[in-house]
Amino acid sequence: MRLVTVESPYAGDVEANVAYARACLRDCLARGEAPFACHLLYTQPGVLRDEVPAERQQGMEAGWSWYRAAQACVVYTDRGISAGMEAGIARARAAGLPVEFLRLGAPPRPPDGS
Repeated sequence: MRLVTVESPYAGDVEANVAYARACLRDCLARGEAPFACHLLYTQPGVLRDEVPAERQQGMEAGWSWYRAAQACVVYTDRGISAGMEAGIARARAAGLPVEFLRLGAPPRPPDGS
């Protein structure tokens, strides 16, 4: 399975964004990928608090560390691209990781396509 990191919105309408991120994970799995979504893992109760800037940054840095193992960064755009997602895209590109823009249920776009 291809290892991918998932970028999707979290802040704002957290409940809807968490449901969307779960659907993105399912979409990755259906594509035969092994996805990792740090924003779903690190924001679990008792882990890190997204509303605390230092903890948010710590979670983002921890998630970006997974770029060393990933084969691609997949960005789900149905709900737009947040500032946190933009930061993740920039980090992925800086690390030389292919960035792929997707919508749920759509065929994948070429790496670094928009």
